[in-house]
Amino acid sequence: MIDPNHPFYEPYWRRIAIPAVCFVWAGIELYSGSVMWAVITGGLGAFAAYKLLVERRPTPTAATPSETEAAPVVDEPKD
Repeated sequence: MIDPNHPFYEPYWRRIAIPAVCFVWAGIELYSGSVMWAVITGGLGAFAAYKLLVERRPTPTAATPSETEAAPVVDEPKD
């Protein structure tokens, strides 16, 4: 459902805002007396928080050219 490594979720504020909106909405639903909708939106917020904050893998950093260059292969003479 949520691909946490999609480029859309790269900014940290988006990964925080999505579950936060769900939790705030769950609070509004709970305040208005709709317990079922509060549980549903709270569950969605928990799922989003897990996927976007816990399960997400950081993007690999770009390697410098010195790290990607292999050592030159030297052919040794055979006797």
